[in-house]
Amino acid sequence: MSETYQVTIVTLAAQAEQIASRLEEASEPAALAVSLFERGDGCFEVSALYAGPPGRDALTALIETDMDAAGLESLRIEPVAPADWVTLSQGQRGPVRAGRFVVHGSHDRGRVAKRRLAIEIDAGQAFGTAHHASTRGCLLALDDVLKRERPRVILDIGTGTGVLAIAAAKALKRRVLASDSDRLAVSIAAANATYNNAGPLLRVLTAQGFAHAELRPARADLLLANLLERALYDLAPEMARHVRPGGIAILSGLTQTQARAIEARMSSFGFIRKKRIILDGWTSLMLSRRSGRAVGD
Repeated sequence: MSETYQVTIVTLAAQAEQIASRLEEASEPAALAVSLFERGDGCFEVSALYAGPPGRDALTALIETDMDAAGLESLRIEPVAPADWVTLSQGQRGPVRAGRFVVHGSHDRGRVAKRRLAIEIDAGQAFGTAHHASTRGCLLALDDVLKRERPRVILDIGTGTGVLAIAAAKALKRRVLASDSDRLAVSIAAANATYNNAGPLLRVLTAQGFAHAELRPARADLLLANLLERALYDLAPEMARHVRPGGIAILSGLTQTQARAIEARMSSFGFIRKKRIILDGWTSLMLSRRSGRAVGD
């Protein structure tokens, strides 16, 4: 059996998500799993698992544009036992609470009180366990929306593990339509929904953004999108077409500087900010679509 290797690097919030994205998308070396976790004091740990030694030079070439020399020195490559994958990806981190939601891994199942809005998600080959501040911010924003509204049409674009879609489905007991461009993420999200007793309520599609026959006619009361800045920027006109007037969009995956740019971009397409949640340097936006035709639509 080939030896498994874990790569870890500790960096600031502004670089961590970009590095995780580069490692996840790279075909050489190809990661088995990529995880991103908060370490406190504004630092994040990016962790990736490989079926064999990935090579320091190849990794450095992938991430050096996002790191200074001191940051690259924190890069560690260590052999691990394959049986330890789940433990490593979870990092033995505890449950995360966000309003009425609590997200936990299977290793914490016995420590979480039975409650309707508990969601079990193990870290692995898709993004979204709520340990990252962008996911937690989305859950807090979702909890806030659901205190006042009961959206009927819910979309989750770039669903990852499906945690946000599952949270909405369980809280509302309504169908959620989700998409992700990664076929593995689609499979993981569907499995997580089934495991969390939300399988019949969650439909997960393989699609880039809204590019699917089932998504094109959708007009959402609530849109969830925890993505990178570039993806949110590019999807802005489509979000305007797919969120009905008066509907809500919850967007995240943004640093505070990026959030200001995305807020301005969304404003040009008819959205106004209702709330901004900042956690550990990451921002989640709650936006409302103005009535009438969106600017630029």
